[in-house]
Amino acid sequence: MQDLYQTMAQEDLSLSIKGIRKIIKNEGYRFIKAKKVLTSTDPRYLEKLKEITNILTNLKNNEKFFSIDEFGPFAIKMQGGRSWVPQGENRIVPQWQKSKGSLILTAALELSTNQVVHFYSTKKNTDEMIKLLEILLEKYKDEDRIFLSWDAASWHISKKLQKKVDDKNSVEFRLQHNTPHIELAPLPSSSQFLNVIESVFSGMAKAIIHNSDYGSPEEAMLAIDRYFNDRNAYFQQNPKRAGKKIWGHELAPSEFNEGKNFKDSKYNFLK
Repeated sequence: MQDLYQTMAQEDLSLSIKGIRKIIKNEGYRFIKAKKVLTSTDPRYLEKLKEITNILTNLKNNEKFFSIDEFGPFAIKMQGGRSWVPQGENRIVPQWQKSKGSLILTAALELSTNQVVHFYSTKKNTDEMIKLLEILLEKYKDEDRIFLSWDAASWHISKKLQKKVDDKNSVEFRLQHNTPHIELAPLPSSSQFLNVIESVFSGMAKAIIHNSDYGSPEEAMLAIDRYFNDRNAYFQQNPKRAGKKIWGHELAPSEFNEGKNFKDSKYNFLK
C-alpha cells in the first residue's frame, strides 16, 4: 500500500492509503496464499487417470480393485509424538538411538470393501509382489476379476512380474485353479500421492508407531497385525462408515480421488 501511495503521489493522484485499499477491495481483489498442486511428469497422466476412474466407476460385485504399496523400511526405536504425561514431566526422545531392527510392510487395500491384506518383507522387489499376487489369488479366488494398482517403482513394472501375470491369466491355469483374471491398472509415474493405501499407512503410523517404543520387530509386528485385524473387522461391520472413530487418523477416506493427497509427508521421520 505504501508503494502504491508513493507512486500515485508522484503522478499527482492524491489518494490516501485508506482510499487505495477501499478501491482495491471494491474491485474484488484479496490477498491469498499460493496453493501448491501435486503434479506428475508422466506424459500419459490424464489417460492413465481416466482408465483407473473408469474401472472404479464400472466395478462389478464380482470384481475387486487393490491399491498396493510398501511401508518402510522403518526403524524399531523410540519414536516421538504427543502423549499424556504428569504435570512437570517431559517425555524425551534421544536424537541418536541404536536401532532394534527394521520392518518393511507390504500390503494391498481392496477399495470396495476397505479390507487390507498384509505381510512383512525383507526387501522391496518383484518376488515380494509375486508373493502378494499369490495371496490375493487364493483369498479372492471366487471373484471373476481383480485389478492391481501401484506406483511406477521398478519392481512393480518388471518383465518378470508381467510374465507371472500372463501365466496366471492363461486359460489352462485359470481352469485348473479356478482363479480370477488379473488386470494391471498402474498409476502414472511420479504420482504416489494418488495411491489410496498411503492414507491407510498414515493412519496406522499415527495410531501405533508414533510415540512408540517397541522392544523388538516382533512386538511391532504384533501391534501392526492387531491394528489391521481390528480395521478389517470394523469395516466388515460398518462398510459405509469410512473415516469414523479411530480410522479418522487416515488422511482421507479409502476411495480413489484425484483431488486428494494420500501420502503423508511426515513418513521420513520414521526411517
